[in-house]
Amino acid sequence: MKSGSLNLFFETLSTRLRLDIINYLRSGPKTVGEMCKELKEDQSKVSHSLRRLRNCHFITVENKGKERIYSLNKNTMIPLLKLVDNHMKKYCCTFCGDKKCLR
Repeated sequence: MKSGSLNLFFETLSTRLRLDIINYLRSGPKTVGEMCKELKEDQSKVSHSLRRLRNCHFITVENKGKERIYSLNKNTMIPLLKLVDNHMKKYCCTFCGDKKCLR
């Protein structure tokens, strides 16, 4: 893997709003309006973040009538988030509660 690809991947995850969107979509498909309401963000900010997440295929979009429904990429993001959860539970002190943790 080229470092440019790795940089693009992690830069896509580098804002709080994009991470919040990904985390919110873990509960299922959502519209922009639902995300704005839940995340308490302006539509333009959410839409801009969704564009970046779509460009890297972190999320998918489906048109249903006049609505656009956003979901996590089932092939890559859902398995990746499960790996992250397992890593956090095993190694990160905020989840493990280990007093000896160096963090």
